[in-house]
Parts: sequence; C-alpha cells; structure tokens
Amino acid sequence: MSTITQSLIDERDKLTSIQIGTILVCFFMNMLDGMDVLVISYTAPAISKSWGIGPETLGIVFSSGLLGMTLGTLFVAPYADRIGRKNMILLSAIIMSIGIYLTAWAGDVTQLVIYRFISGIGIGCMLASTAALTAEFTPLKSRNFWVSFVVAGYPVGAVLSGLAAAKVIPSEGWEKMYIYAGIASVIAIPLILFFLSESIDFYLKMQPGGALQKINKIIDRLGGDHLTSLPVKEESQLAIPIGKLLSGKYKKPTLQLWLALFMAFAALYFMTSWIPKLATDAGLSLELAIYAGTVFNLGAFFGIVTQGYFSSKYGLKKTIGIILILTAILMCCFGFFVGSDWILVVFGMLGFGIQGGFVGLYAFAARMYPSEFKTTGIGWSMGAGRMGAIFGPGLAGVLLGMGVTIGTSFLIYGIPALIAGIMTMRNTSEDVD
Repeated sequence: MSTITQSLIDERDKLTSIQIGTILVCFFMNMLDGMDVLVISYTAPAISKSWGIGPETLGIVFSSGLLGMTLGTLFVAPYADRIGRKNMILLSAIIMSIGIYLTAWAGDVTQLVIYRFISGIGIGCMLASTAALTAEFTPLKSRNFWVSFVVAGYPVGAVLSGLAAAKVIPSEGWEKMYIYAGIASVIAIPLILFFLSESIDFYLKMQPGGALQKINKIIDRLGGDHLTSLPVKEESQLAIPIGKLLSGKYKKPTLQLWLALFMAFAALYFMTSWIPKLATDAGLSLELAIYAGTVFNLGAFFGIVTQGYFSSKYGLKKTIGIILILTAILMCCFGFFVGSDWILVVFGMLGFGIQGGFVGLYAFAARMYPSEFKTTGIGWSMGAGRMGAIFGPGLAGVLLGMGVTIGTSFLIYGIPALIAGIMTMRNTSEDVD
C-alpha cells in the first residue's frame, strides 16, 4: 500500500462509514455469488428426476459452471487492476444476472451447460475483485478478518438460497429458483453504482481521468488531508503483470499457494456440488437433502468468521493449515456416520472446516501481493483453485457412476484437503505470517 493509505487506513483503529459501506456491499455481492453457485446443487436432484439424467451428466453441468469461474478468474478478473475493482464488480454482477436468469429457460443439458458457464464467468470475477477491494480498504492488523468476513457472504447466500429452494422447488419447480436468483442479482447493480467506492491505491497507480478529485473525495470520507498532486505514473503499471507472480520472491510461495488452493477447491466442490445428491442417495427426502447443503453452508459461515478471528491472532499459515488437516481427518471418517442421526451435524462440521480453510487462502493471497497486481494475484490463485474445482465434481460423478460408496468418496477427497493444509503451513511467503 502507498504511504497515503497506510496513514489513512492502516494506522487507524476505527472504521469509517466508507470502509463499512465497502465491506457490506462486498459481503452482499459474495452472498449473490454463493446463491448463484449453489443453486445448481440444490436443483440438481429435481433436474435429474425431471430430465432423467445420471450423475455423469450432472458432473458435466457442475464442471461447466466451474470452468466459467476458472476462465473468469484467470483472464477477466486481472483487468480489475486496469479498469478498477468497482467496475469489475459491476461487470461481474451484470454477467451473473444474465447467466442465472437464462438458466430458468434451459430446455436441455446443452443449454444448461452454456448458461452455467456464463454465470461462472461473472462469479469468478466477483470473488477476486471484492477480496482485493476489501483488502485495500481495511487496516492491516484486522485485514485477515475483514477479507474472510466479506467472503463469508458466499456461504450465507448459499444458506438463504438453500432455505428458499426447500420451499420453492417442491411447490413451484426448479426453474423458479433461477428466476428469483436472477432478480436478486439485478437488484444488486444499483448498490454497486451508488454505494461502492474505488480504492485510493488504484487511483494512485492507474490515474484515470479525474483521479485526483476522486482520491480527495475518498480522503474526505476517511478524515484525511487533501492531496495537491499525483505521484509520477510508472508506464510498467499499464500492463497486467501476470509474469510478476512467477518471478523473484513471489515464485515459490505462489506455486505453493496454487497447489494448496487446487487441492482445497477439489475437496470443497466435491462436497458443495454433490451433498444434496449424496444425501438423497443416503435415504434422505428431497427437502432434507437440500437442508443438508444448507447446514453445510451454515457451518461454513461460522468456520470462515472463526478462521478470520484466529488468523488475526495467530497468523494465517498456522490457522488455515490446522483447520484443513482436521477437516481431512473428519472426511476420512465420514463413512462411519452414513445412515446415522449425526449425518447433518457432520455436514455442518465439514462446512466449518473446508470453507473456513479455503477462504483463509483468499486472505493469504490478498496479503501476499502488492496493490499494483493484487487482483491479478488473487484471480490467478483462485484460477488455480478452480482447476481443482473442475476436477473435483467431475471425478466424483465418474466414481459415483462406477458404484463407489459415499464413505469411500469422502475418504478419497480427504487426501487433497490434507495436502492443502500441509502446503499452507509450509508456504515460504515472507509477507504472510
């Protein structure tokens, strides 16, 4: 961060209204993200029954959305470092709205795959941009918590959409869920336009038209002194600096972070995509199966907030590593709980652990990279993770189609969670504790 933002943000304890507003809007955007991602999981059993499609085909549908997220984070989100975090969040919301609403009118699997892919592009851009903007508006000593808190909007949205799905799908059909989700996404657009601010660091680095006036307007709301001029702009900052992620001191910790995210995402999206379907296969009713996904994401919210708190006290590496390793152990023991009354509790505990751990890796990326390529760093880290997200549900579909049991599936996916925890604890970044 610049010395200006350090004095205005890092050296103050109390958040101002503009900081609180930024946090809340970003939290809400991630709520929509969670809703848009998980709605396909909640509607999957109904779609499968209505269209007569098997788990292998559903795996392709799940992976198409995740492919869109991957491409969005890798090739679209980095442009936030050029056009601004706010503009990218706005663009993401528009893309999400279009994709999610069109899904309601899908007439076959091909159309469903296309619309989920479009939604995925917007979703992938959203998370990277909100994490970067939050990191640039919050004090250093509480930044881990606030980035984790903002991303915690994701499971909150998933929980709310799960509660809605349990009521809407049986009575109105799965298509209605996408109509309601599309309307919610459209409503969010005015919030971005009128209540979200761009970061000072972006204006200082890229210096778009009227940058000085915009910076001073933000400084007024932060209670600081006006700038009289802008620093000299470096021409190298005009390019999207992807190559910087794999050079110098960032090379080794970046590769370690990417591996951890790949493994964490594979385990996470195996569960988020398949929990409702696995729950119905285990004998639960459609409504209870949807609630299983809801319980998972409710646990996720508390896991993310808890992780953010302990990371601020004890450091990201140790906190995230321990959470992911404990989650891996629980996944390996999952088979013992199949068919028991404890199954919903276990789903909640798994959500607490896997989401708490992988969201902490977002905060890890936000701390590791400087402002001039922060969104690029977060986006490419998430992109590496999304590769695992594509791999996870797709392989699970094949395994389940082959007759692999639920307990064995969780045992298999406990291995990536374990690797993610170990790689996080061993990360060599000097900028993250």
